[in-house]
Amino acid sequence: MGKLLIVGTVAFDAIETPFGKTDKILGGAATFIGLAASQFNLKSAIVSVVGEDFPQEYLDLLSSKNIDITGLQVVKGGKTFFWSGKYHNDLNSRDTLSTELNVLADFEPLVPENFKDADVVMLGNLHPSTQLSVINQMEERPKLIVLDTMNFWMDHALDELMEVIKHIDVITINDEEARQLTGEYSLVKAAEKIQEMGPKFVVIKKGEHGALLFQGSKVFFAPALPLEEVFDPTGAGDTFAGGFTGYLAEYKNANFSSLKRAVIHGSNLASFCVEKFGTERMTNLDKEEVNNRLIQFRELTQFDIELQ
Repeated sequence: MGKLLIVGTVAFDAIETPFGKTDKILGGAATFIGLAASQFNLKSAIVSVVGEDFPQEYLDLLSSKNIDITGLQVVKGGKTFFWSGKYHNDLNSRDTLSTELNVLADFEPLVPENFKDADVVMLGNLHPSTQLSVINQMEERPKLIVLDTMNFWMDHALDELMEVIKHIDVITINDEEARQLTGEYSLVKAAEKIQEMGPKFVVIKKGEHGALLFQGSKVFFAPALPLEEVFDPTGAGDTFAGGFTGYLAEYKNANFSSLKRAVIHGSNLASFCVEKFGTERMTNLDKEEVNNRLIQFRELTQFDIELQ
């Protein structure tokens, strides 16, 4: 059984979309990644931090999904990281209303001893120095290190981010971030430049327009499944990352063909995430639903053609 180590936030979110709003609910990059990865046959662990205000029921939920939480620090008297946002009518843009780092401000990650030999490490969106600290704690080089980052770190911690990028195998970013990181408008040229920085593979996410995978001159495109309703896009990118790394950790193979399948698994699970607020859909997802939608993805992307 493969091992997946997940690093990222475990948080409270308060979300407003055109379809409604929530009070504080379970969120955070590591949470979404872990819930998505729980769909695969593997051992996973979360490295993160929460405050004393974090409910036991949420800890129990993560444990019930076979996620090891010994690396999830609970700070006595501390408050959990909190984010609040409001989405515009198109759901592609949002305004951040509040960000309270709380215990995350002083977070020093500690990798559990039994996951220092993890096959795959998923570095969720955090300060690059925190991500590098986790890499340095691994006893041996993982088969695959996957990095997620965002434009905030490009603006405020670019040198540290570039150092992390040297040590990873796969980077997952969106199209806007790929352009900012490289100064290239063409995503093909952007992917080439990013590979020169260190990663063997580049995944560029385009939201409702799918995702691109690059390795050298090879390119693969996975569409997003057209959905009747998108309720809340929060966590969709992290859910993609969880499906992506979960598949690769289970099958312990990291070539272009396996990464193509991983992109489809990530896109498939992300399509569920957006159907309800926060983590609600991912906590109640069963294998039959996942497989049925994988069939839809296959039908969406397969065709026969006669060449004249």
